[in-house]
Amino acid sequence: MKSKNGWIITRRDFLKSSIAAGLSAAVIGRNLQTAFSNTGLRFGIVTDSHYADADPQFNRYFRESIAKMTECVDLMNEQKVDFLIELGDFKDQNTPPVEEQTISYLQAVERSFQKFNGPTYHVLGNHDVDSISKEQFLQNVTNTDITDRTTYYSFDRKGIHFIVLDANFLEDGTDYDHGNYEWNETYVSEAELDWLRKDLAGTELPSIVFSHQQLGGLGMTDIQNAEAVRTVLQESGKVIAGFDGHNHSGGHNKIEGIHHYTLKAMVEGSGSENSSYAIVEIKPDCSIVVTGYRKAASQDLSGA
Repeated sequence: MKSKNGWIITRRDFLKSSIAAGLSAAVIGRNLQTAFSNTGLRFGIVTDSHYADADPQFNRYFRESIAKMTECVDLMNEQKVDFLIELGDFKDQNTPPVEEQTISYLQAVERSFQKFNGPTYHVLGNHDVDSISKEQFLQNVTNTDITDRTTYYSFDRKGIHFIVLDANFLEDGTDYDHGNYEWNETYVSEAELDWLRKDLAGTELPSIVFSHQQLGGLGMTDIQNAEAVRTVLQESGKVIAGFDGHNHSGGHNKIEGIHHYTLKAMVEGSGSENSSYAIVEIKPDCSIVVTGYRKAASQDLSGA
């Protein structure tokens, strides 16, 4: 099955990758019957809005991200997607940074984001803690029905299991905090890896993973211990795709049967024509279609 405006993981690809990863055919059949006994699921993704009341720099038009986010949310409401998730670097800061201003930028872009008429979720990016802490970020955003204030978590929707990762740790497991990081020194902590193993062991549903930094082996913007994370995903036999941001140019890779799709950044370029957001559709036949809007990539990658 091919799409002119999206990329597709076929039911055959899903079954093949799941069997290769060690998930039994009986469990696969039960998962698919549970997951796709509905009319399908659609969700919206957006990333790297970097909102701040700051002058443009390096082709990043920080002030324009509120208008771009408003357009994105309006489209998601019109399309009635099941939920909307932003994939990190939600806001930015001034130079020099002022904590109170940074929080006000976070609150402003969150107000725009929360105009979506449905569940909303956030993935933590490095710029989200450039002059505040993870705790301060969580205090100013809403992750629907996630009761614990945690930067990595999971939820189920229409028979699909969704996992949100936090790769904003230094190699020793220390949290990024008030700019205490290098943008390309990014790790998933050992504690989070243990949580991820348990979380995947506790579900029988096909799973989707979200992160800010990349898991797809595309270079400097990858999580440093991405291979260890991918091993957990592959060994579970349940993960069919991952979505991320961080690399503003976007991209796609497929490793061991798992597609990794990177959405282009919203902040790059002036004007609504240079925005970026997408709708991901998981169809009843187990295919996954990504339809990009504005400059976001829409490609048929079913054979990738």
